[in-house]
Amino acid sequence: MKTFLLTITAATILITGVATAQDAPFAREIKVRQGIMGYRTMNVAILGAMAKGEVDYNAEQAQKAADNLLTAASIDMSMLWPEGSDDFANPDTRALAKIWEGGSDVGAKAQALVDAATAMQAAAGIDLASLQGALKGVGDACTACHEAYRASAN
Repeated sequence: MKTFLLTITAATILITGVATAQDAPFAREIKVRQGIMGYRTMNVAILGAMAKGEVDYNAEQAQKAADNLLTAASIDMSMLWPEGSDDFANPDTRALAKIWEGGSDVGAKAQALVDAATAMQAAAGIDLASLQGALKGVGDACTACHEAYRASAN
């Protein structure tokens, strides 16, 4: 009887776990892509703090953050954006379904970030003025994609 109850309990836990996983489509992909976005954000924040004078400009740290940003922006994330991993299907993301619609320019927007990160990598270690000049391109690339393809926080 004890074995039977343990088997039923284990099966119930397993079924509940599977049902929970099915309630959140593409949870793993969403979590990973959000992690990569968070890493990008961290490096942009380092550069932004220097650009605004919130922390002293440090060429070595600026270069490291710019290198990291370019590396993170260059990752092929296509496996992390399966159709149906949008905010309607899963509340853990703010990605809008229009990313997957015909005519979407999300690829071009991703390339714009790579281009801006490349310019930042070339400028960040030179001096503060160069970093400041390159930061606008990075911000513009991030904003363009988020305004088009990310739901508001409200």
